[in-house]
Amino acid sequence: MSTHAQRERLLLADLLETAGPGAPTLCAGWRTRDLAAHVVVRERRSDAAAGLVIKALAPRLERVQAEFAAKPYEELLQLIRTGPPRLSPYALKQVDEAANTVEFFVHTEDVRRAQPDWAPRELDPVFADALWARLERVARMLGRKSPVGLVLRRPDGRTAVAHRGAPVVTVTGEPGELTLFAFGRQAAARVELTGDENAVAKLQEAALGL
Repeated sequence: MSTHAQRERLLLADLLETAGPGAPTLCAGWRTRDLAAHVVVRERRSDAAAGLVIKALAPRLERVQAEFAAKPYEELLQLIRTGPPRLSPYALKQVDEAANTVEFFVHTEDVRRAQPDWAPRELDPVFADALWARLERVARMLGRKSPVGLVLRRPDGRTAVAHRGAPVVTVTGEPGELTLFAFGRQAAARVELTGDENAVAKLQEAALGL
């Protein structure tokens, strides 16, 4: 049975193929080729991918990612579609689902929403709940740099506190939209913000995410 991560992986690869290697993304400074290289390095070069969380290793990550970005674009797309090597932890379905469901969803939207004619896609309820469950677990990590109190709320009233503080801004939207907002894509997320006007402005410009 296909998993959420597998479906998002293939959708991301298809979108990257359709867009071509030079299309814009929501990731500052990255074209689609750079985003494809990032996805491949993260899964296949753990020695370099550690630079995503360890600042001292960031220069190595940049070098390795640049090397992959220089490869033929079609090769990068094939590596994304086929997934990590068999001995990689990501090759385990449970690890892939836990680590890549949100990763691939966000990057898929990074490609889709950078295009002028994009429109929100309707997520099935099971996938939406899966995104929400993951967002609940990491909300405080994603919101740790928020300059104001931050509450994420689904339309049905379920909430997750991403940052304690005052004044408080409540961000209401579907799980996919809240996920994008919390991962720093505030401008592209279809959400409603309520709270003090100055606090809302600060939140919209904040560096949310990992």
